[in-house]
Amino acid sequence: MNLKRVFGGILTLLGIGGLIYTGASIIQHDAQFTTLAVVGIISLLFFFAGINLIKTTADQT
Repeated sequence: MNLKRVFGGILTLLGIGGLIYTGASIIQHDAQFTTLAVVGIISLLFFFAGINLIKTTADQT
């Protein structure tokens, strides 16, 4: 099992979770704008870093 690919999957899932939290908080008006902006930006970074890590890691047999 490729450790980089697993780490990429974990980053992707964390990014998706953060984006869902940000979206739900925006709809419910639960948090301050700055908190939502920081969580949203970090979630986007995690999501795209995870996708990029999965995509660029070569399969090893």
